[in-house]
Amino acid sequence: MTIEEQLEFLKQGTVDFIRESDLKAKLENAEKTGEPLRIKLGADPTAPDIHIGHTVVIRKLKAFQDLGHTVIFLIGSFTGMIGDPTGKSVTRPPLKKEEVLENAETYKTQIFKILDPEKTEIRFNSEWMEEFDAADFVRLCSHTTVKQILERDDFEKRLKEEKPIALHELLYPLVQGYDSVALQADVELGGTDQKFNLLVGRALQREYGQEPQVVITTALLEGTDGVEKMSKSLNNYIGIDEAPGEMFGKVMSISDELMWRYFTLVTEFTKPEIEEMKNLCESGETNPRDMKIKLAKSIIEDFHSSDDADKAERNFIEQFSKGNLPEDIDEARVAASNWRIADLLVETGLVESKGEAKRLIKQGGVKLDGEKVENAAVEVEAGSEPVMVQVGKLKYLNVLGE
Repeated sequence: MTIEEQLEFLKQGTVDFIRESDLKAKLENAEKTGEPLRIKLGADPTAPDIHIGHTVVIRKLKAFQDLGHTVIFLIGSFTGMIGDPTGKSVTRPPLKKEEVLENAETYKTQIFKILDPEKTEIRFNSEWMEEFDAADFVRLCSHTTVKQILERDDFEKRLKEEKPIALHELLYPLVQGYDSVALQADVELGGTDQKFNLLVGRALQREYGQEPQVVITTALLEGTDGVEKMSKSLNNYIGIDEAPGEMFGKVMSISDELMWRYFTLVTEFTKPEIEEMKNLCESGETNPRDMKIKLAKSIIEDFHSSDDADKAERNFIEQFSKGNLPEDIDEARVAASNWRIADLLVETGLVESKGEAKRLIKQGGVKLDGEKVENAAVEVEAGSEPVMVQVGKLKYLNVLGE
């Protein structure tokens, strides 16, 4: 690609590009010297799973990787213990170091479903931040003002609402910004909600005598509800480690309108290809459901395989069009005894907590051998004969005693 073509390729799906002229100069210099650019993407391992909303920006990192640049996936092993205050109306509790490191290990596995592990640097910001002493922190803080930090929208809003801001939260943007100094990043990527933090990194690099990084933000992906940002806590997410059938069903549940945004942000389809598919649907030549199937299969192929995608499609059609059970139902073995249904759902991993189990039962979303469960205290006998447990429309499991 020419430099202009590279810029167009890298701009696709982005929101902020600060500044394009800076990136053009960096790309030209990289071409002249043969030295690849250093592209940074940071993530705080505050939860163990990566969902497809996270992959919007990871795909942009891959775009730089495909152009031959050095990509750095920075795991916030230090900042994760502070907790990113972005978008938070209250102070979030800091995570323990053990929790952060455990989550970090799952991140390392999951990102290589998109990135080339041979061409990816995995770094932890505890490498340099744990070497900081009190004097280093004082020097770091001297490079910005309280007024600048409080200009963040979420801080400003909390002050107006007289909600407390813990002092350690004010340090978060500075620490994230210093990561760019430590890594000598040429470009930093992030969602639009990270723009303030990324710009702090750009400013700090100037303070430390480095050429400031280019800041590129990508759009935030709405969850399956089509309203809120995709989030595990809101249960509107599609996890990249989820079973193909579950991923397929969740994609099929999104609205026709939202489908095009998913095509744009989490697939490799080009803008002209998406426009052509959209025109076919609007003209009535193609049923939107067929395009949604295409979207679901594309997402599954990225994180599983084409065979898994085909099987998920067959199961979905069998189950919802013909009212049949899925082709294959997984089995789980538990200690042979009588289990309360809420406990059994947690034990087998069908739900994450008893609270969630009780809520689903109350909503009529749990069945035993096809019969709706009315009470969370219902007992299930785990013996030699399988009991089929269904949660929602997508999760099936045959449970047996050990």
